[in-house]
Amino acid sequence: MEKKKEKLKKKNIEEGTHHKKKKRLKRWVWIVVAFVFAIAFAVSGYQYYKWAQDNKKIQEIEEEIEELAPVEEIPVDTTQEELINPPDESTQTEEPVSDYWKYIQLPLIKVDFTELLEKNSDTVAFLKVNGTNINYPVVQTSDNDFYLTHDFNKRVNSAGWVFSDYRNNLENLKDNSVIYAHGRVNKTMFGSLKNIFENNWYNDTDNYVIHLVTPSTSYLFQVISVYKIPTETYYITTNFGTDESFQKFIDTILSRSQYDFHVDVNTNDKLLTLSTCYNADEKVVLHAKLIKKQANN
Repeated sequence: MEKKKEKLKKKNIEEGTHHKKKKRLKRWVWIVVAFVFAIAFAVSGYQYYKWAQDNKKIQEIEEEIEELAPVEEIPVDTTQEELINPPDESTQTEEPVSDYWKYIQLPLIKVDFTELLEKNSDTVAFLKVNGTNINYPVVQTSDNDFYLTHDFNKRVNSAGWVFSDYRNNLENLKDNSVIYAHGRVNKTMFGSLKNIFENNWYNDTDNYVIHLVTPSTSYLFQVISVYKIPTETYYITTNFGTDESFQKFIDTILSRSQYDFHVDVNTNDKLLTLSTCYNADEKVVLHAKLIKKQANN
């Protein structure tokens, strides 16, 4: 009997000890979980604070640029303007007739680059895209990395800036000139480029034009294709070497378009490509072709 009592007592002690250890372990698990959540919350809070601060700096830069370099329209002067590769209407048998003839009647724009260049010598152009918030000076450097993480003042900023591919020469356009920017949630940089997939953007044909101005030249482009695509490098090819490869590129980007813009495009055209992120896996892409230009006095 005594042995049984002793054995039972020992068992109870062991079970009690095991229960205490289990309870202690459970408490530590909750402490660790709570600590991990606290760290995650702190990191998220800091990231949001940093994002908000970066946005505030971008807004301040935007307001300053608006004062330094207001966009002005150039009165239409057909004696000064150069039309680029107009469509041959005599061969067109189907409606609608190209909007090219409507858009070339639009005024070009000009910007005084003097103070923009003083603030940032990397400034090479000014970009305005109808139907979006895109109204920015464009910068260019020797790579496609720096302005992913730096703003117009060359300060570190997660918003980056609008920048030209380092292979471009916007004063002497190649087959395809490419401009990039982040697709910010607050619609800054190229965040509003996602508007091109909304019906109210597509239904307004006034949105199908893009203004690009350099210190020497004012350009007007007509939109030819818009689409989303998984990240790739093909659509950002800048020079093709042969007409055959360029025509293949043109056929490819036209076939990808979410909408039909009823535009004739061939290897005599100069293209402009805008690119930004749609989400973690896809890009927003807009292609346009040059329809007229004018030298800036």
